[in-house]
Amino acid sequence: MEFYIYWFLLALVLAGLEMVTGTFYLLMVAIAMAVGGLAGWLGMSLPWQLLLSAVAVVAGTIILRRWKSGHATEAPNASLDIGQPVRVIKWHDNGNARVFYRGAEWDAEPESADTPRDTTLYIAAVRGSGLVLTHRK
Repeated sequence: MEFYIYWFLLALVLAGLEMVTGTFYLLMVAIAMAVGGLAGWLGMSLPWQLLLSAVAVVAGTIILRRWKSGHATEAPNASLDIGQPVRVIKWHDNGNARVFYRGAEWDAEPESADTPRDTTLYIAAVRGSGLVLTHRK
C-alpha cells in the first residue's frame, strides 16, 4: 500500500474525532494530514510531505484562532431571574433592601442611588446570593 494512503486514513480518523469534539482544531490537523497525503500522491519525498503538513496545520490553527476571536459572542445571560419583579419588604439605612422573591427573602441593592423606592422594582442582575434592583423592566 502506498504511503500517502496512510496520510488520508489519518485525515479521515481525525475528521471523525472532530465530529465528536466540535472544536475545529482537529479539523485543521485533519486538513494538514490530507495536505501531506496530497503531497505524497504527487510524488514528493517524505520530508516535503512532513513540511507541507506542518505548514498547513500551523496556518490552519492561526486562521482558526483569528476567526474565532473575531466571531466571539457574548455568553447568553444564564439567569432567568433578570427582569422579574420583586416585592420590597424593608429598606435598610445603608440603602440596601430586603425583598421577597420566589417564596424567599433576599438581600438586594439598588442599581443606582437614584432608583425610586416607591415603585415596582425588577431584578437587574444577580451577584452571588444578592440581587441588584432597577425600576426599569
